[in-house]
Amino acid sequence: MKILIAEDDPVTLDSVDACLQAEGFSTLLAADGAEALRLWQSGRPDLVCLDIMMPEIDGYEVCRIIRAQDASVPILFLSAKNEEIDVVVGLEIGADDFVRKPFGRHELVARIRTALRRGSHGGEPSASFVMNNLTVYPKQLRATRGDVETELSPREASILALLHERRGDVVSRDELLDRCWGVDYYPESRTLDQHIAKLRKKVEIDSANPTLVETVRGVGYRFRDR
Repeated sequence: MKILIAEDDPVTLDSVDACLQAEGFSTLLAADGAEALRLWQSGRPDLVCLDIMMPEIDGYEVCRIIRAQDASVPILFLSAKNEEIDVVVGLEIGADDFVRKPFGRHELVARIRTALRRGSHGGEPSASFVMNNLTVYPKQLRATRGDVETELSPREASILALLHERRGDVVSRDELLDRCWGVDYYPESRTLDQHIAKLRKKVEIDSANPTLVETVRGVGYRFRDR
């Protein structure tokens, strides 16, 4: 597996590089956003790790550019910017995860392995399925409603697949996190809510009054055929 690491602090860049190589990954190293995009285009890594504050092009813009061309490659932000709004912006523009600095080696590796598993779509069904008037194609990372097509991230596709699989039942927050993030990964409590909010904007006709991803307060989420 090949991982692109974009980080303008040479100490952090060397540290993350050494950590990932020790775990058996090959790496591509970029010291600024422009170099990160060049390496992504030429090297096509299996996963991208981005700092936010970088010279030339910041990490947010790098993420936007990559997502416009590739909906499936996992993207992780590694950043000291750790206010909730920073996390929300990162997820809104297409990142799969946001790792706050300082982070430990084991946490970083666990999050990368989980993102790679989700990116491989190994646990997702191959067939399409219908949620009311939305048709979801999980392997193709897209959904359609009439003539309108929406791109999905691997995690968004897996959330919809689980809710459809358990349609009519309430899926607890713990089960969603276990199935869609991985049992060895423990995201912050707000991570799921932020992903759900972003997903609703993509697939609901009215995200303020969701019919596909209903909240069951204090328990989890549910999809009910109508």
